[in-house]
Amino acid sequence: MKTAQDIIIRPIITENSMDLLASKTYVFEVRKDSTKPEIAKAVEEVFKADKVKVASVRTINMKKKPKRLGVHFGYTSEWKKAIVTLTADSGEIEFFAGLN
Repeated sequence: MKTAQDIIIRPIITENSMDLLASKTYVFEVRKDSTKPEIAKAVEEVFKADKVKVASVRTINMKKKPKRLGVHFGYTSEWKKAIVTLTADSGEIEFFAGLN
């Protein structure tokens, strides 16, 4: 059984994801086999102290990319990205408040 902490792996903190904070949109790395309803429930459960209500979830499967370090070749790992939008009356996620 997957818990909310198992589904959400880490937040994605990039320049583009920080620009989305104004519209209450947050980006997370999630488990590859998680579904949109599971992701929405996990975000509401993990950040329930902030009165978070999820409006929509969009997911992207990030493919592996070739990388090279000197003469060694390899690939980055595949992972899944979730873009979570909160409702207008929802509270903000406090973790991201100090980053902006």
